[in-house]
Amino acid sequence: MTKKELLDRCARDGAERILLARVLDKLELSQNRGVPAHTPFLSPGEQASVTDLLNAWGRPRHLFWGGYPDSERNICLFLADWQEEESVLADPDGPLTALQGTFPADASLTHRDILGSLMGLGITRELVGDILLPRPGLCQVAVLREAAPILLSQWEGAGRYKVSLSEIPLDRLTPRPAQVKTIRDTVATPRLDAVTAAGFSLSRGRAAALIASGKVSLNHRECLKADRPVAEGDVLTCRGLGKCVVKEVPGQSKKGRTMLVIERYV
Repeated sequence: MTKKELLDRCARDGAERILLARVLDKLELSQNRGVPAHTPFLSPGEQASVTDLLNAWGRPRHLFWGGYPDSERNICLFLADWQEEESVLADPDGPLTALQGTFPADASLTHRDILGSLMGLGITRELVGDILLPRPGLCQVAVLREAAPILLSQWEGAGRYKVSLSEIPLDRLTPRPAQVKTIRDTVATPRLDAVTAAGFSLSRGRAAALIASGKVSLNHRECLKADRPVAEGDVLTCRGLGKCVVKEVPGQSKKGRTMLVIERYV
């Protein structure tokens, strides 16, 4: 399959086509020259698009990495033939590094405050990974190594608070454990509108309306089909309501309904 055919098959719009074309450029660089290559940071939705592309290509050697396990924003690393995954992730001079910012202990800063201060420097989102707030007065940011010198020299604060910056190794990133609420429910059939209603405590009609308006994504891809089947392990996100994961589908109840165990992130 040619590059154009791959893009025609996988890209849903012009913006996604540009993204996937850049990913293919990095892949070809790695394969043709035998050198490691990587993309900028990708959102979960972009990672889903890239995964579809790489599956269509034939699953070349790659991994998604954001500096720590279960990171949300990740780069896609294409491995050279001589590289092993473990050595790539442990490389202290790899493509990612982390910055730690210390603010006054009473600084009540949010993720949005930190991101806004970074974007105010002219830094694009693709250079910045997850923003962690381990405790009040402390933030940690995964960044592409090429962006670190700019941030270290120019990032002076967030909101009305000054920041004291230092570069730290990736193994010092300390994400807070996710807070989840376990929901046990049953549905007539495990279709998207029914599972969305169960996961976000909505009426089925309201869930269907949100799906029709493009606010619901299944596995980080927008889905407009209310009857799309949902399976164990699937991730549902709804704009304004958050995220939930179908952890288990234990089977059928005595009344023939499908049982679900859902974890909703709170």
